[in-house]
Amino acid sequence: MNDVVSRVGLGDHEMVSFVGGGGKTTLLHTFASSLTGTRIATTTTKMDPGESGELPTLVGASDDEIVLAAAAGPVLAWRTLTDGKAVGLETSRCNTLFGRVDHVLVEADGARSMPFKAPGPFEPNVPSLTTVMISVIGADALGRVIADQCHRPLRVAALANCGPYERLSPEAAATVLLHPRGQRAALVEHGRLIIAVTKVDEVNADFVEALVEEVARLEPALAVIPVARTAGTR
Repeated sequence: MNDVVSRVGLGDHEMVSFVGGGGKTTLLHTFASSLTGTRIATTTTKMDPGESGELPTLVGASDDEIVLAAAAGPVLAWRTLTDGKAVGLETSRCNTLFGRVDHVLVEADGARSMPFKAPGPFEPNVPSLTTVMISVIGADALGRVIADQCHRPLRVAALANCGPYERLSPEAAATVLLHPRGQRAALVEHGRLIIAVTKVDEVNADFVEALVEEVARLEPALAVIPVARTAGTR
């Protein structure tokens, strides 16, 4: 997993927003532990409190307190805990904190633990100062029935121009990933888009290869990074 950070090719000052499904939280933690400099991880939606991992977690802290804590190592910041969910920071606070630390890492989307999704009208919730947006798809969605493996399956099917009870082909997945009404609609001006295909293993490797080839055919300059399956990938 740590290799994915070097393959993305980040600079010394970046805000990385993770959207889509199938491994955003795992990538968030990987980037937080692998990058250097001062790092703050958060979400602009909600997380399970159990997803804090090994990161020191601040709840309800002020910006000054978050920045001070980040000086000692990467931290995870939540605004509050409500109804069993951790509520993250507003996009405006992410932007403010980005002016005070080296890296801000944001889980900017929810997928209800599904490996793939198409966004609703108000998704994803990406801060305007995002420099890199990583659109995530779990490889375990490929070749499986859309209605069974995708969050908002009707939207996925509509963007892919197929039925929700059809299997998600690599070609259909590429169409959704690149669609102007997909996650890339939230890509901010001057932001860089990268696709990460997580949970790649021997079972789905052929599907992933086909997906990479289809994206390359449709948009040759766009980077697609396959990430091997690891224990605990969410």
